[in-house]
Amino acid sequence: MESIDKFDLAILQELQADGRLTNAELAQRVGLSAAPCWRRVRALEEAGFIKGYHAEIDRHKIGLGVLAFVRVDTERVTNDATQKLEAAIRKLPEVVACHYISGTGTFELQVVAQDLDSFSAFARQHLMNLPNVKDLHTSFSLGEVKASSAWPLGHLAR
Repeated sequence: MESIDKFDLAILQELQADGRLTNAELAQRVGLSAAPCWRRVRALEEAGFIKGYHAEIDRHKIGLGVLAFVRVDTERVTNDATQKLEAAIRKLPEVVACHYISGTGTFELQVVAQDLDSFSAFARQHLMNLPNVKDLHTSFSLGEVKASSAWPLGHLAR
């Protein structure tokens, strides 16, 4: 699958909004019959456009009231040191996202915790002891203005 058409785009939009749609509901919403819709969804999955289906859980409801953004500065940037740091970060379930960044720092982490005390303990016990870490700079979310797991797709329609 090299490109997507208007039906594929509609399928992606609908599934981003509600991944629990039945194939019949999805087909009706995008203007296809059930069998072609099912084949297109499978093709989008096989081509890697759709990576999976997930439940969106409210972190506050499960007791994760703190969201921290942690910039990690490293001692040196070498391939081996970076791979060791990446592997260590991947093992930490409290780190829900990690990005290489430009500018100051090497990585930007999103970390969740129950409260400030548990974040502090996690930072001291785990983040400060990550391999090759020189310094940490933390900012805390004071409130969410917008959070979405849906990607904008308008550029695909052009």
